[in-house]
Amino acid sequence: MSDLSGSYQELFPVLFDEQYDQLWLNDSAAIVGETDAAVSAEMLKGSVNGNLWGEEAIEAYGEEGGPFYCGWLEGLAELTIDGNAMEISGKDAAGKELFSSTYHYSGMAGDLYVFESDDDEASTYKYFAFLPDTPESTYHIEFRYGSDDADFGEWMAGDYAYWMAAGFPMDPTQQMIEDCIKLFCDENLAGEAE
Repeated sequence: MSDLSGSYQELFPVLFDEQYDQLWLNDSAAIVGETDAAVSAEMLKGSVNGNLWGEEAIEAYGEEGGPFYCGWLEGLAELTIDGNAMEISGKDAAGKELFSSTYHYSGMAGDLYVFESDDDEASTYKYFAFLPDTPESTYHIEFRYGSDDADFGEWMAGDYAYWMAAGFPMDPTQQMIEDCIKLFCDENLAGEAE
């Protein structure tokens, strides 16, 4: 968890700020060409800008797939990870602490590394599960959290269906924002190249 140390905010409200629209277009055009750039950029944004998860999403999208909700649940607005101390804490938008606990590694759920709170109290933040993304490797983090870890490894089924929280450092540099948008376009449009 030491690779994740830092404080995070939601990723996509930052990347979707209109001041970065041209970056999305340029990075999409570099892969799919000028003609399809706008449609591709909007398609990419839409794929991670859903508003349904869990049972609602399963009912709406079924197994056919649909957009993922990448926001944060239960009022979480800032996530802080101290990987060396194995501590995770969170605040709401007003800066009020929602939780703070030490965690221990409890296993894998698909590609996710699952950590369980050392606090005996069951809560929304009892478990955290992280994909291997780190600010160093992909400029962001992807994770899930909840009171139960049973469905963490399921993408389109279970309590966490169609939900994968995405986090971004609290004080990103302009270069980090540019690199993250470029990586997102590169990874998701590679099969669409002209």
